[in-house]
Amino acid sequence: MATLPNPLPRLAADPSGRSLGLGLPLGRLIDETEDGPWHEPLLWHAEYAASSGAWTALGGRAARTGLLPVLIEVGGSQGGPAEWELMPGRMSYPGDHDPEEVLADFWEAYAEDELDDGEGTAGEDDWSWPGLAEAPSALPADPDRRAAEAADALLDEGSWFKDPRLALVPARRSADIPAAIGWTGPLNHENDVARLCAVLRSWEDRFGIRVIALDFDSLVVSVAAPPTTQEDAEAVAAEHFAFCPDNIHQGSHRTLREYAEHAVLGQRTWSFWWD
Repeated sequence: MATLPNPLPRLAADPSGRSLGLGLPLGRLIDETEDGPWHEPLLWHAEYAASSGAWTALGGRAARTGLLPVLIEVGGSQGGPAEWELMPGRMSYPGDHDPEEVLADFWEAYAEDELDDGEGTAGEDDWSWPGLAEAPSALPADPDRRAAEAADALLDEGSWFKDPRLALVPARRSADIPAAIGWTGPLNHENDVARLCAVLRSWEDRFGIRVIALDFDSLVVSVAAPPTTQEDAEAVAAEHFAFCPDNIHQGSHRTLREYAEHAVLGQRTWSFWWD
């Protein structure tokens, strides 16, 4: 995958990050992959659990150095990123893929067999790809501020996190973070996560999303401009289904209409999980 120059190697000699204009807490550089040690660190993460305000305190300054923030779970059954079977060498570049073509391919592969049309939520009987949802005319919130708010909400008591850490990843844009570290969470759905990152880039452009959290097989994004009507939410729900079919056929909302109403409409975070 094509990347910008990686600032992380400088942290090996300067763990505080002061040479980068950062004041980092005690942390760890990760270079472990499924294929052996990577030639440079893929990410840095703090050694202690993140708390509310950590994203804001560090994220903006880090972004100016080419490092983007993301929360990672290290307390799950699969451990932290050193145990996640990362495969950076197998990832392409997100900018080389057309997001609508990616979604249309997945829709064609999964829609007819896996969507329940009993309530008329899948669209047409021919199961044709409905196309990309329209973007709102303007973003009602600043995407980076919304990301910080969403990150803080994930760190509140009752979140799915067991042991969240703030991580920094060398990436061109937030949507590229999964490919930049070689994340393999969607491996049973797509081997090259850069194709899914191309979709995340499109959502970044249209809805102001930011990738805010990862664990072994789950992804959470903040949303600056979520759909505000049921019709628009259903259009986005179709993209979600193509992006992550497990959200529908293994989730609590088994039709696109239900999923759109409860998981997309007005929601400031979107979550995805691959079995």
